Order: sequence, then structure tokens, then C-alpha cells
Amino acid sequence: MSVDQITGHCLCGGVSYRASGPIRDVVNCHCGQCRRTHGHFVAYCKVSKDGFELVEERSLKWYRASDLARRGFCSECGASLFWEGDASGQIGIAAGTLDEPTGLKTIRHIFCEDKGDYYEITDGLEQLPRGHDG
Repeated sequence: MSVDQITGHCLCGGVSYRASGPIRDVVNCHCGQCRRTHGHFVAYCKVSKDGFELVEERSLKWYRASDLARRGFCSECGASLFWEGDASGQIGIAAGTLDEPTGLKTIRHIFCEDKGDYYEITDGLEQLPRGHDG
């Protein structure tokens, strides 16, 4: 199934969004930053910034996570919502914030060499040691 539109929001509704256009299926990231930001590995879909629109942004804050990217979160409920690379024309959206049905599926794992030592990846999907997530 081809997905071409999604909507979503944080827990309190202080940030909501919609996106259209080709939407990349979900990739699980196991890097240390994602695990610390989300409390575990994170699942992100990705969409072009041109097709992304903030519907409500009253509590959206951005955190400069590295020299290469920033992360968007809700300053009211604490939900981590977005990952935006500086050199990319795309934005990663935390899949747990999507309204259902999403029509998306999980397709791979990235930064598997950084995964936590308390779990195993056993779903049979592609596992990349570092990552380009496509």
C-alpha cells in the first residue's frame, strides 16, 4: 500500500502536523542519541520538508542535537516528535506520534552496532551497523 498522507500530534496536542507526498516507511534507529532521547530505540518515517506542515506549534521546541541535526519536541508534555538533518530536504517523524491507521510498515534497523545490550533484534529485517536510512 502506498502512503501519501499522514497526520499526527504529541500527547497533549500542543504540536500537531500533517505531511503529504511520498512517505518513507518506518526505520528503527538504535543510535545512542535516539535511545537517550526516546528512552529506547526509536521508529521514524520520513517525508520531504516541502510536504510537511505544522498545524499546531504552540509548544514546539527544537534542540540542537549535534553539528548535523536538530530534534523537535513538545515543551509541555515532553514528546519527542522530529529529527531534522541540516543537509537534508527531509524530516524524520517519530512513528509513535502518527494518527492511525498509518498504512506504514517497519522496513529496517540502523545504527545496530550502537544498540542497547539489554535487547536483541530478532524480527528478520535488514540491520545496518551504522546507518544510511534511505
